[in-house]
Amino acid sequence: MDPAHPGEVELDFPREWVEFYDPDNPEHLIAADLTWLLSRWTCVFGTPACQGTVVDRPDDGCCSHGAFLSDDDDRARLDDAVSQLTDDDWQFRDKGLGRKGYLELDEYDGEQQFRTRKHKGACIFLNRPGFKSGPGCALHSKALKLGVQPLTMKPDVCWQLPIRRSQEWVTRPDGSEILKTTVTEYDRRGWGAGGADLHWYCTGDPAAHVAPSRCGKAWPPNSPNYWARRPTPSWPRCAGGAAGWG
Repeated sequence: MDPAHPGEVELDFPREWVEFYDPDNPEHLIAADLTWLLSRWTCVFGTPACQGTVVDRPDDGCCSHGAFLSDDDDRARLDDAVSQLTDDDWQFRDKGLGRKGYLELDEYDGEQQFRTRKHKGACIFLNRPGFKSGPGCALHSKALKLGVQPLTMKPDVCWQLPIRRSQEWVTRPDGSEILKTTVTEYDRRGWGAGGADLHWYCTGDPAAHVAPSRCGKAWPPNSPNYWARRPTPSWPRCAGGAAGWG
């Protein structure tokens, strides 16, 4: 266990990886963290197991800090989702559509980027306990009401958790370049320098590893919507096959 975060495993415990080439693109290599993708992690928001990332705010889950938007498409998707929310969906709709809006500028990786505004200590889209439609993310709840994937209405970072997907161009010994996609756990380090200061984080806590199915199979981006926006193959077919659960 991690002495700095009692109850959580250490960040650098041994992992098993598999690498394979995109069947549709021989210049695209995918590295998949099988230890994480085959884990039994599940979101435990709203249960006693969720302690929240901020001390004494367990009802916030991981929504205390607001969500940074990744690009213009991310913002456009959020704007469209907000236009569909009603007062019954969103506890702070009057505030979010008011003078201050639902976005604010903050620094991320040394640059100014938009993130969802914090209101009363947490993301403005987080409905609090006691709200007539129940607690939780207004965007997530609305998506479920509409029968659509929450990823179509939420900021990218919100639904990508707890899986971190990164890409980089790698120069091979012969001078050729290849695009490498890494799919792994969105652990504390994924939050940047402040990740170590989070009061609690679910991915490292065995109490959140109680799902009946594997994390990788249940991850929303298995859907074609995700991969259509980012030309990568269905890694479950390849990585899952290597692990025996394809």
